[in-house]
Amino acid sequence: MFSLLSYAKNYKKELILGPFFKLLEAILELLLPFYMAKLIDQGIKQNDASYTIKMGIYMLVMSVVGLICVLICQYYASIASQGFGTALREKMIQKINSFSHKEIDHFGTSTLITRTTSDINQLQLALAMLIRLVIRAPFLSIGSIIMAFYIDVKMGLIFITIIPIFSFILFLIMKKTVPLFKRVQERLDYLNETIRQNLTGVRVIRAFSKKEKDIETFGEASDELAVAYQNVTNISSLLSPTTTFIMNLAIIFILYFGGLNVNTGHLSSGEVVALINYMTQMLLALIVVANLVVIFTKAFASGERVKEIFETNPIITTNNQTKPTIWSDSEVVSFNHVSFKYTETSGLALKNINFTLKKGDTLGITGPTGSGKTTLTQLIAKFYPITSGELIINGKDISTYSTGELRQHIAYVPQKSVLFSGTIKSNLLMGNPNATDKECYEALKTADCLDFFDNLPEKLETKVLANGTNFSGGQKQRLSIARAFMKQPDILIMDDSLSALDYQTDFSIRKNLKTNYPDMTTIIISQRISSVKDARNILVLENGEQAGFGPHNDLLKTSRMYQKIVASQEEKEDSHE
Repeated sequence: MFSLLSYAKNYKKELILGPFFKLLEAILELLLPFYMAKLIDQGIKQNDASYTIKMGIYMLVMSVVGLICVLICQYYASIASQGFGTALREKMIQKINSFSHKEIDHFGTSTLITRTTSDINQLQLALAMLIRLVIRAPFLSIGSIIMAFYIDVKMGLIFITIIPIFSFILFLIMKKTVPLFKRVQERLDYLNETIRQNLTGVRVIRAFSKKEKDIETFGEASDELAVAYQNVTNISSLLSPTTTFIMNLAIIFILYFGGLNVNTGHLSSGEVVALINYMTQMLLALIVVANLVVIFTKAFASGERVKEIFETNPIITTNNQTKPTIWSDSEVVSFNHVSFKYTETSGLALKNINFTLKKGDTLGITGPTGSGKTTLTQLIAKFYPITSGELIINGKDISTYSTGELRQHIAYVPQKSVLFSGTIKSNLLMGNPNATDKECYEALKTADCLDFFDNLPEKLETKVLANGTNFSGGQKQRLSIARAFMKQPDILIMDDSLSALDYQTDFSIRKNLKTNYPDMTTIIISQRISSVKDARNILVLENGEQAGFGPHNDLLKTSRMYQKIVASQEEKEDSHE
């Protein structure tokens, strides 16, 4: 956790001045009981009104100055902790964005969200408490003991006796609660994952009338989190009543022995009052220390989780290169005996894939569900590293490219259309930030969007809600395709992104693509034979293996799997007729 404090380096002034002002406030707080004793013994008991007023003014001034010191400290602590949290979150997002899909799959979306929010909040709170209380609480505890010994050595021994008793109880409580905090965070991860699945799959859940099951699953996750919190709370809640009991017991001892000493003349009434105040200050400070232990224990657990992200080296390097190189090689993509598996323990998702794409080629990829079609295109975009073989992009091994450099030449339209909240224009400009309105319009025209776009009153400034929920599935797909066209990439990957379109629109987009971007190498994944049969070559996959490669007519003669796919679709068409 301490290594993460380097992210607070821009707040050195706040980290120094905050505790300094808190220390001044603690000193003033220690002096107040001392002056109160004087006020009682030399002012009130002696009926000296002027002395009583003078001491009262001193105490009032010290209280006001202490309040000012606290406010300044709180101000500095707020600046430092918020800045620290912001720096950590920015680093976290930057790190997550550098991950390949393999690292993201390893951690999971929900735990990454939890670590970016809840865990960093714990670290932020810990830094704030570090500034506000770490110096103050021990100083008040030690200072109260010193002042007690200054007033009376024998009474000071009561203070010394209380500390080991309190420390032993604190140790027992912390020993039980520390392991439970990690459990709480794990249960929070699980709850977030449950919520995420429920929200993203809400339409499916409703379509299958599984709302009750969904509520039950969420309830179980929520109950598990509640039980984890209860286990921690049941133990940590013992701290406050136990401390109160010890504090009251100590005050009873002070009153008893202090009263005896007052009768013998060894102590004054004011000194007994001061001793009670010092005992209260010391034990309250020790309670703060106990709470700090809880906060820092949680922060240490969160810090380890955050560090795990920071220390994970992405298997694929990234680079934010801004000037794309010009691809001149005629062979844009070449797979040479490429195999791939997602994890070390899983089986091969792709086995011994071999084919070459030249500039301007269109490749269709088809095959049964789960045959590895999407996986193959994700290797081209370097979302995952290949396991074995050689993948050549524009004459260079893909491993020599940084992701930033490579992906400047690639546009990817995924199976599930993704639109971001904003406007149609802001979504299109993700493909080319410097594009004009005319270029946006041409991309929309090429993607066959004009039939609905022309009817929108605000045209390019039309609002897009999160996930594009104010557009139909087909409209979202076409807008996603238009965004890819805006980039004018060397390689366009369309991962079953024509599936929500009718046959006429599908044909129109493919025709426009070939007419407007003849040099673009295009890869189209589709279950529809009609979407891929006009491609120069078609790659047929079955169980991760290459079951055919070549033009449509050749595959009808040579590939058994392709023949089955064509036959099954012809049967469906005949049955509809």
